[in-house]
Amino acid sequence: MTLMMAITEETVIAGIMTFFLYGVLPALIIMYIGGSGSRKRRREQETRDRLAMMQARQPSTVSAPEPPAPAENSGRANPDQ
Repeated sequence: MTLMMAITEETVIAGIMTFFLYGVLPALIIMYIGGSGSRKRRREQETRDRLAMMQARQPSTVSAPEPPAPAENSGRANPDQ
């Protein structure tokens, strides 16, 4: 339909502009809006993948720090006794 409108324009430039402004541009806008859901899902999946990779890089077992060893009696009196 848009092609027929473009063909009937008086000049070539007007025909090209009619074809792009009334045909191609609205179609691209509709395709862009229609694809927003898939772009959002893809972005969320990439975020989940990145988080999984970051978690895989970290050591899986985090050991608790060991308590300090009891001090040897150095001959001094212990104030706690």
